[in-house]
Amino acid sequence: MSVYNQPRKRVIQLIILGMIALIVSRLFFLQLVDKKYSKLADANAVLKKVVYPSRGMIYDRKSRSILRNEALYDLMVTPASVKKIDTAYLCHILGIDKDEFDRRIANAIRREGRVRASVFASLLTPETYGKMQESMYLFQPGFELVLRPVRSYPYGAGASFLGYIGEISPTQLKNPAYSSYQQGDYVGLSGLENTYEDILMGQRGIQYLVKDNLNRPQGPLENGEFDTAAIAGKNLRLALDIELQLLGEKMMKGKVGSIVAIDPKTGGILAMVSGPTFDPNLLSGSYKGLNLGKLNVDTTKPTMNRAIQATYPPGSTFKPITGLIALDEGVINPSFGYPCHGGYAQCGRFIKCTHSNPGHAANLRVAMANSCNSYFMHLYRLSVDNGKWGGVVKGQVKWTEYLRTMGLGHRLGIDIPSEKAGKIPDTAALNRVYAGRWNSCSEVYVGMGQGYLDLTPLQMANAMCIIANRGSYFIPHFVESIDNDKSARLQKYKERHDVATHISDTAFNSVILGMEDVVRAGTARGAQIDGIAVCGKTGTAENYAKIDGVLTKQPNHSLFVGFAPKDDPKIAIAVIVENAGFGATYAVPIASILMEKYLTDTISVKRRPILQKMMETVTMSPRMRTKSKLDSLNSVSYIATSGEDLLKKIISH
Repeated sequence: MSVYNQPRKRVIQLIILGMIALIVSRLFFLQLVDKKYSKLADANAVLKKVVYPSRGMIYDRKSRSILRNEALYDLMVTPASVKKIDTAYLCHILGIDKDEFDRRIANAIRREGRVRASVFASLLTPETYGKMQESMYLFQPGFELVLRPVRSYPYGAGASFLGYIGEISPTQLKNPAYSSYQQGDYVGLSGLENTYEDILMGQRGIQYLVKDNLNRPQGPLENGEFDTAAIAGKNLRLALDIELQLLGEKMMKGKVGSIVAIDPKTGGILAMVSGPTFDPNLLSGSYKGLNLGKLNVDTTKPTMNRAIQATYPPGSTFKPITGLIALDEGVINPSFGYPCHGGYAQCGRFIKCTHSNPGHAANLRVAMANSCNSYFMHLYRLSVDNGKWGGVVKGQVKWTEYLRTMGLGHRLGIDIPSEKAGKIPDTAALNRVYAGRWNSCSEVYVGMGQGYLDLTPLQMANAMCIIANRGSYFIPHFVESIDNDKSARLQKYKERHDVATHISDTAFNSVILGMEDVVRAGTARGAQIDGIAVCGKTGTAENYAKIDGVLTKQPNHSLFVGFAPKDDPKIAIAVIVENAGFGATYAVPIASILMEKYLTDTISVKRRPILQKMMETVTMSPRMRTKSKLDSLNSVSYIATSGEDLLKKIISH
């Protein structure tokens, strides 16, 4: 060999020797020094078991648990480990046949492969679990029972906003937001469970168990040295008053509509009722899927949260806003009167008013108390035709700007999903409807809360917060605090929104005095509470629906909005009962009873007959009620004892 090639040969030899030394030292470390990898790599001797954490609990404003955890079990299968088991007996316990058994095994292999565990039967009933536990030795190796905390609702209330949990879907698993989840995990699918999923879910733990030669668990690996503990989810503290919620749901039984009550000083939601509703326990446990399917197809749409998803013409409950805008623009003053003689005739057609007696619209307060349609239609026209804006188009833009700053025509940002925006008559909408040719008479009805105007009950209640606060509001929300959480997650709900800094106190006071007159001597006298000044406004909104393709007039909606006490507001409320007639008939007494309960912690003896009537009266159409299976479905859910007991205490106290 040439002497010139010898140094190159030595370099190559040294490189090879160095690589061998590195590999040997690494193997020595892995096999003799670091026990962790040698233990965990032995898949035939070690069972990796997921330990699911308890989800965070949810409490009301008085620290009463309105959502908590109960223990059920999933039956897990590892297909590669299923050997000679008594398949017929397992099918008998689970109530399935051999074809269904084979289908589930095939699904498990498709989802997780042959050597990883996946759910074979989820959330076993206590009876099924008992039988399985007695006979598990017959189905091992291959099958195991895994504890799964599930939700229970001790008061049986709040289904529309608490939400429910379910197994994560393959589509969700592809979303980077769910990268920490795995097949078989449960996730919040609606309501607060969905919004605060990352807070409530906690963190899974892992337990490593040593198996014998028959694959039977013998105990923890290395005394649990490699285990990781499950970390429970954080608890939520709500502004909600469960007593108010129960009472509202009871009064809305047999009715279609909604109730929203808010603390105007914080924006915290005191109660949110969507009627008809259902026992949330129906969506927990083994029959969740079956019950959800029935609820989704029921004619009464119980899974729809009408408080944030349904929109309605606000009717006369909108008149305080019309009055505020007109006062602020300076087109009227509080003493402005209108000569209404039973209708409005200044738009080329006679639009009837509900009053014809002289002087019923002598000034703003009187017109508010009597709810004169002509008066408020005229205020709308004066506002959008105001000369200082330079034409009706710019006037309409300004008018809808007022509405938007008051939270109308867009989502408020409540902390549950699926909130609707509603609609307001902005210029884009009017151009579509009237092909660009419109004036202040085209949508004159919006001045009295009809026409091209739809609001959610949440928006109506928030508008009352703005008036109660004289020009500001907080984003309506359920969660006031999160246990052991120092993040800024809830900061946006603590910020005051000054939506009308330029509207004078004089304007607000004039509207508020008019709303006080509505309750004291006007259309909402039924809302009076002894010793408390209540401000409110009734509404009777026209209602049309398509029946067999034809737009048909339906019974009017009954509405009421208000707040109390007048000078130190603690509760703002909106109530709507669909197809129930005048606002004073149902919406007023329902709202008044809830306000009285919240402000005085009792219901006066003289008003208990009214409460009884509200709980017993059914306003739902016979057609809808006949087709609905909701009552029978609710009856199969266990009766929430604490809820029933608390409701009896409220009524009798």
